[in-house]
Amino acid sequence: MVGAGIGGLACAIDLAARGVEVTILERAATVGGKLRQARLGEHAIDCGPTVFTMRWVFEELFAAAGASFADHLTLSPLSVLARHAWDDSEHFDLFADLETATDAVGRFAGAAEAKHFRSFSAEAEKIYRTLREPFLASSKPGPITLARRIGLSRPAALFGIRPFASLWGALGQHFQDPRLRQLFGRYATYSGSSPFSAPATLMLIAHVEREGVWQIAGGMVALAHALRDFALSLGVTIRCGESVAEILVSSGAVQGVRLQSGENLMAPAIVLNADAAALADGLFGAAVGHAAAPVAPSARSLSATTWAMVAQSDGFPLAHHNVFFSGDYRAEFDDLLKQSKLPEDPTVYICAQDRGGEDQAVHGPERLLLLVNAPAIGDQRPFPSKEISTCEKNMLDRLQKCGLRLSFTEQSRQITSPADFNTLFPATGGALYGRASHGWRASFQRPSANSRIPGLYLAGGSTHPGAGVPMAALSGRLAAARLLADQASTRRFHPGAIFGGTSTG
Repeated sequence: MVGAGIGGLACAIDLAARGVEVTILERAATVGGKLRQARLGEHAIDCGPTVFTMRWVFEELFAAAGASFADHLTLSPLSVLARHAWDDSEHFDLFADLETATDAVGRFAGAAEAKHFRSFSAEAEKIYRTLREPFLASSKPGPITLARRIGLSRPAALFGIRPFASLWGALGQHFQDPRLRQLFGRYATYSGSSPFSAPATLMLIAHVEREGVWQIAGGMVALAHALRDFALSLGVTIRCGESVAEILVSSGAVQGVRLQSGENLMAPAIVLNADAAALADGLFGAAVGHAAAPVAPSARSLSATTWAMVAQSDGFPLAHHNVFFSGDYRAEFDDLLKQSKLPEDPTVYICAQDRGGEDQAVHGPERLLLLVNAPAIGDQRPFPSKEISTCEKNMLDRLQKCGLRLSFTEQSRQITSPADFNTLFPATGGALYGRASHGWRASFQRPSANSRIPGLYLAGGSTHPGAGVPMAALSGRLAAARLLADQASTRRFHPGAIFGGTSTG
């Protein structure tokens, strides 16, 4: 339960509900992993993932343990999925309701594009339904295995997932309006990837959001707290502030862990909820360095520079989720991936955490998280304050071109750079999503729940089925299922402590 991130907590819940004694070891002072908060005075600001989708993943997790997810968390559906802007006059709200969204596209880009949007939405739904069970909710397949799961007798379904087309190319077949291509191309960044290199399969995210984007009472961190409290009620032991120095191996199989304190804890199985790159980088000892394949820096997903702030906003009516697009999307990704630098004209995402409905007003300063994509090179060089200041100026210029002005002080904002993310999540360079989803092979190159060492299992956003909060939970469930299946098929396992330790928090 590789730390107390979402994957580890989900895994712990599944195992504990089936009678396995579980202990989670977490380096940080609290649970959540990437679901973390910044504190600015009396204000707590979510500064990790901010979009909650695929509610069914957590409903199924709680139901499998005999509980109701709705009893543990309060969720509100957002009618506006996101508010978008290109300049001070071109603004567009994408609605959750398909008919409302189609009408909005028609008013924004014309009747022909509204028709194209409907066909795009239908294709996105078809891809999602084709892949939900065979890929997202199942153990990691290879290309042939996936084809068999979908059905070799269904060639239209196989080719319908668009594995060999780029997302940008597929969007060009659907939309003439470059703004709509840019809007839906942004879904590639949900896995830290470029729309020009990511497969068209990622169109499915459009349908995922249409099924529901939810606002969580108490913020995203409340999800981690709900999972923690449920795990504790099932008998899971959680030890925060405990760093794992080494995974112990004997006779080719795991035996336990050694903590930074020097304490040894023995266990028949370990679920590691760290970024899998930490294994190859030797952060858990030489004996497990070959447990997962290394990820070359060029194959990493994007990182980010973020600003958690309390600010006064003016001139642009923020929704909960907002996107302010750069003037040249291709140049932006060339800066990120070819030049390995912060973009000169960045696309800016803002989560306005005190806003919910589409027209909800906030009087006075409000809690904001601003994010600009960045290259995952935080382990190769620092990001000097001058470089961050230039990026901040470019970001604020982009916001002002779109009509938004922010007033804040240095004391009312906290900046996190790729180097900072690499400190939080070592061996990643600050990459927030594991391996980038570039090319059709990328989805098959993520590690599975099984590692190369018996008794060591992997979970988290760098493993199958991919990045994101619900995907991390699915990875934890897959790790639990694999562990339980191994336990049932060999005498080596017995009910006992299952440790999830991570030095990556």
